[in-house]
Amino acid sequence: MHVRSFQLSDVSPVTELLQTALSEECFENTIEPFSRQLSWDSDLIVVAEDEGEIVGVLIGTIEKNHGCYFRIAVHPDYRRRGVGRSLVSAMENRFQTRKVSGIFVAVDEHNSFALPLYEAMGYDEDQLFKSVRKLSIVG
Repeated sequence: MHVRSFQLSDVSPVTELLQTALSEECFENTIEPFSRQLSWDSDLIVVAEDEGEIVGVLIGTIEKNHGCYFRIAVHPDYRRRGVGRSLVSAMENRFQTRKVSGIFVAVDEHNSFALPLYEAMGYDEDQLFKSVRKLSIVG
């Protein structure tokens, strides 16, 4: 498995992955912020690839000089294999390179399932951002 920057040719496979990995409502709440972040700063979208197939994606954003993990999606066949951890590590490095003043996890009803991953990586209650609708990419 390899984690890399999002490329324009990834739009269709990432959209398909989001549809497969997320609930219908979550997908609907993710596609517009994904598009917005893509147009603003595609370097804050990372994908995990296995044998040329995209198996995971993490959409990040920077809000008032704070890095924020907005949405993570891993194909069901690749869960519990370290894909999520690799995506978060790659994004964390990007945030650190940009010298953000802090890193937060956006939490809403659709991504609370990912909290154990972030907690296992050292993120605590103080780093949970529960007002997702206030993020610029959400609109």
